[in-house]
Amino acid sequence: MTEVAIVGAGAAGAAAAYALDEAATVTVFEKSTGVCGRAATRHEADCHYDYGANYFKDEDPAVTEIVTEVLDTDGLVEIDEPVWTFDGEGTISEGRDSDTRKWTYREGIDRLAARLFDETSATVELRTRVETIVREDGRWRLVDTDDEDLGTFDTVLLTPPAPQTATLLREAEWDASLRTELADAIERVPYRTTLTAVLHYPFEVDPPYYALVNTEGEHDIGWLSREECKPGHVPDGESLLIVQMAPGWSTERYAESTEQIADAAADATADLLDDDRLAEPDWVDSQGWRLAQPDDGVDEDVLDRAADHDLFFAGDWVDGEGRVHLALRSGLDTGERMAARLSA
Repeated sequence: MTEVAIVGAGAAGAAAAYALDEAATVTVFEKSTGVCGRAATRHEADCHYDYGANYFKDEDPAVTEIVTEVLDTDGLVEIDEPVWTFDGEGTISEGRDSDTRKWTYREGIDRLAARLFDETSATVELRTRVETIVREDGRWRLVDTDDEDLGTFDTVLLTPPAPQTATLLREAEWDASLRTELADAIERVPYRTTLTAVLHYPFEVDPPYYALVNTEGEHDIGWLSREECKPGHVPDGESLLIVQMAPGWSTERYAESTEQIADAAADATADLLDDDRLAEPDWVDSQGWRLAQPDDGVDEDVLDRAADHDLFFAGDWVDGEGRVHLALRSGLDTGERMAARLSA
């Protein structure tokens, strides 16, 4: 059976593994300790919180079918409250929430990739960073950071964020002019940087919305959401806020400690929501996302030409918008195209 390597166990990698399950033997290499990439969850003090991507939508019929008909729906929860907006002055307005559902899981959004992998026979190698890809004798050999071989594969799918994928290509041992062309095209995809502050309170904050999003890009906060709106995430009588700071603010203060980030985010949150109590959370957490979301896509014609070399790409950066359902759809589409090519 054809051997396929997928680099990255995020939403795109998981969806591709699912699409390829009957067509190939799949091995997935993931540098982190868990799956689902930026759709990540942590667990603290009886709370489950999604501190990267906050939810996924049912905007894509293929994704919705998998989530509701293929995967186990036990623990799948919907966020009922709307998303409102605020401007650069901090003025909050009722938003225009779409009719699409906002989903996560009771134990966290990272269950999405985990459940997809459970539907496959793929081998997932965690804490394994692919450092170099080598093209030799018509196949691909993968090498880790210790210069150890990870195996040789017929086909490779790259799903890391665009800058990391471009670096892999630049450093690849692959004597083809397309290598540089691919790296140049992928490297041009712009990304925004985000610092996430997690703020917990031993009391309820109960506005009429789930989240606020800044519409003008002129506020220190870019996004603020309430994890207690997700069934099973926060104990009754408590609040947990996910505060994602604006890209400029995040870039400038990226090296600061969790305490510094949380203190500044708490002050900004108290000011935005006009509630002095929010300046003093009882526990905090933070996470820096240097490559949080792509702001543009890539020339797919260039990517398509790599298929003749048994090399493929998937991720939300292919579409140019950082959304979990787009990453899933990209992985599904690419996996299905790979499977069709393998069976031809």
